[in-house]
Amino acid sequence: MGNKKILIVEDNSDVRLGYHILFKVNHYDTLFAADPLSSLAEALNHRPDVIILDLGLTAGDGFRVLDQFKAASELQGIPIIVVSGADMHTVKARALASGAKAYLQKPAENAELLAVVAEFIGESPEGAPAGLA
Repeated sequence: MGNKKILIVEDNSDVRLGYHILFKVNHYDTLFAADPLSSLAEALNHRPDVIILDLGLTAGDGFRVLDQFKAASELQGIPIIVVSGADMHTVKARALASGAKAYLQKPAENAELLAVVAEFIGESPEGAPAGLA
């Protein structure tokens, strides 16, 4: 059946590399996009099992990305996890109202991120792979 795919929409190359290592070690495949246009194309072309989205993209507003994903009927049902350094008190409710299934504050703990991904992919938390220390 293959590994589950995670689309990571993040413009910081160091953060992308960290996510790639974390998910690869835990048997997930990763896809990447650094801007709103490529994120929609990647999602439509590869139909990931989960999308991790940073709201503070240099090339565009992460909320616009949420709106694009929400409007694309082909992407309905793919859970979006927002992981953002934006002030949680001002953006969390908006992110959830815009279609995100979860919101994590950056820097998110590896174990927490893996648990949320496993939850939305349909893996049991006790059967989920272990995080990096």
